Amino acid sequence: MPIVELHVLEGYGADAKRRLGEALTDAVRLVVPAAPELVTVMIHEMPTAQYYRGGTRRSGAPALPDPAELVRAYLAAMEARELETAQAMLGDGFTMQFPGTGPMRSLQELIDWAKPRYRFVTKTYEGFDAAQSAQAVVVYCRGTLSGEWPDGTAFGGIRFIDRFEITNGKITKQDVWNDIAEVKAQG
Repeated sequence: MPIVELHVLEGYGADAKRRLGEALTDAVRLVVPAAPELVTVMIHEMPTAQYYRGGTRRSGAPALPDPAELVRAYLAAMEARELETAQAMLGDGFTMQFPGTGPMRSLQELIDWAKPRYRFVTKTYEGFDAAQSAQAVVVYCRGTLSGEWPDGTAFGGIRFIDRFEITNGKITKQDVWNDIAEVKAQG
């Protein structure tokens, strides 16, 4: 039965602590073959008045946004064509790549590229998975696409998977894989 003790400075809310507990449980389970209910995580808060680094009293940094929720909000904004909202979630140097394209650097490039391919697309999500890599948080979302072809014919049930990189709470990369070209070719 693994036990993890974590010391944090006071000020993190219940949601941030819940996310820490879940992430630490998952991290332990990557190495130790334990069911989630057998992993114990204890979070100890330390008053900022009792914490010094470099001879200076310090405060904790604010919690980063939940990366899966950030991706979900970005995709919802894109689907609703709330481009300013979506743009605000993107970090410096953002790039995205869709099947058959090179890297695109703006949301308008994506809209221009997609315009002759379909009228609109909506996503039904089967799941979101987030993991920390050395340089960024990586979020995968997967599910199916539905929408309309340019002639107004409906389509649906098309598999997709998107991979996002998030740095400092902003989306910096999006890679997309889907079967839309194969489905269209069969139609």
